[in-house]
Amino acid sequence: MIRRLLLIIKSRLTKPQYVILLSLIVGLVSGMAAVLLKIAVHNLQYLFKQKDANLNWLSISPIIGILISAILIRYFFKSSLEKGIAMVLKAIAKGSSTIDKKHSFIHLLTSSVTVGLGGSAGLEAPIVATGSAIGANIGQASRSNYETKTLLIACGAAAGIAAVFNAPIAGLIFAVEVLLTDTIVTHFIPLIISSVAGVLVSKIFLHEASLFNFVLKQNFDYRNTLFYVALGVGCGIVSLYYARIFKTTEHWINGKKISWITKAIIGGLLLISIYYVFPPLFGEGYGSISKIATSSFDTIIDRTHLFSYLPGEWSIIIFSLLIVLLKPIAAGITIGSGGNGGNFAPSLFTGAFLGFASSNLINSSNWFKLPVGNFSLVAMAGVLSGVMYCPLTAIFLIAEITNGYELFIPLMIVSGISFFIVKTYEPFSMDIKSLAKVGDVFTHEKEKNLLAQINVRQLIQPEFVSIQENQNFKDLLELVRSTETSLIIVLNKNNEYRGIIELINLKEAILDPGNYINRPISTFMNRISPISIDTADGLLVIDYFDRIETWYLPVIDGERTCIGYISKAKLFSKYREILSTNKDIYDKA
Repeated sequence: MIRRLLLIIKSRLTKPQYVILLSLIVGLVSGMAAVLLKIAVHNLQYLFKQKDANLNWLSISPIIGILISAILIRYFFKSSLEKGIAMVLKAIAKGSSTIDKKHSFIHLLTSSVTVGLGGSAGLEAPIVATGSAIGANIGQASRSNYETKTLLIACGAAAGIAAVFNAPIAGLIFAVEVLLTDTIVTHFIPLIISSVAGVLVSKIFLHEASLFNFVLKQNFDYRNTLFYVALGVGCGIVSLYYARIFKTTEHWINGKKISWITKAIIGGLLLISIYYVFPPLFGEGYGSISKIATSSFDTIIDRTHLFSYLPGEWSIIIFSLLIVLLKPIAAGITIGSGGNGGNFAPSLFTGAFLGFASSNLINSSNWFKLPVGNFSLVAMAGVLSGVMYCPLTAIFLIAEITNGYELFIPLMIVSGISFFIVKTYEPFSMDIKSLAKVGDVFTHEKEKNLLAQINVRQLIQPEFVSIQENQNFKDLLELVRSTETSLIIVLNKNNEYRGIIELINLKEAILDPGNYINRPISTFMNRISPISIDTADGLLVIDYFDRIETWYLPVIDGERTCIGYISKAKLFSKYREILSTNKDIYDKA
């Protein structure tokens, strides 16, 4: 019914009008999904906090949350669920911008119980996955082409981020910076509409207390610029630490050869033990961030009495620095043991405590008086920029949630330096590093993105002329006279590939056959190494053609049997075809 309705509307609107309408629908639905997720998490946390204290529900809730999430993943997705932003990027690059309908709700269910019951992860990545799935499926229902579906995926993600943070510009920039590696100006209109729609839904249904925002207490002081530069360096180093420790922890617990139930219980117990000493690590952590950004984080819960031996000021500084070090471990345990969540909120959390600790450390000297709240907010952007590889998103996000652009200069300094440092050591973010190396996601290198879209199997010419390597030029000459091919594949007696012969290289021999008549085939054969069908992709094929002087590339299977060849002309033709599909929404279909 929905498909019929959309197709009827499509027949009565121009293409730009139709895309705008779809972006509005995607924005509203994705915004509502984000609101539902936030409400579910807040209600779960409230519910468990209101339970009988004697049952101590809150202390065991992380185990319950991870177990429920693991059960949902196991029985809905048969123990396999691609999570977060990496799943979306892979769908765009390798899945024709098609995302399974289940992704429209499974991330809401699993992340709400994981984070709502105390998992140390964020909701933003599940929201991006959900919004993107909503956009992809609305595009699929309307029978949109690849370009429009990709745009709607970005619209869903933008609306989700905008709704969560009440930050439409940050949502828009996130979509462009992270998901749309190649965009044009007219794509901004649908993205703006989706972001605004998501924010409006958020404002209508979420209470103001649920929205993440601050009021600056101090303006930017240019005399603190050098401290912000140093903070940027610190954010870059912490971002690298976060990415590597998170991945190490996640792989360690996920790689354990134990049952999924045992893994979930162990993960929950590890989190409980960490929370006992460091309560702020519980859940998303936005409550702690609010205290830090407003300079009201002035006491700690010291159940171990370890910090009681230090002066009050120093105990808070050391406590905060330890939280910076432990947050990626807690997040890695949460995700690796079966929970669902992302690193968006944890990176903001880590940055807030880093800025808080470093500014308090400098202030303890009594030589300087740095604004603790400002440094905490700016460091949030710095670590987010370094962990998620989205410096512009980080800058505009903090600018929007502080209701102004007073911190714009330090935000640019810290985010820029942090991103520069991590990009120097790691070309790709931790979420897509392994996928980018094998071409399963697009990067900001447009040519490689286009080549990655090429299906090599469709380029293979399976029909070819062959000759045995034990034959001679006389046999080759007879074959040339009886066929019109310009390529001959040379095989051995077992029909395994040995090399190729291109007729353009036989000109001299054909004009004077007397001198070559008894020569073996190996005299004329070019021993070009073939490419395996199991590993071939557009990037590999074009790289191979660049390194060898030939117009043909033989393709073999696992048994070294030649199954055909790829011509350079056909490859370039396919490349131009894909290039021509990147159209403006105002272009005629």
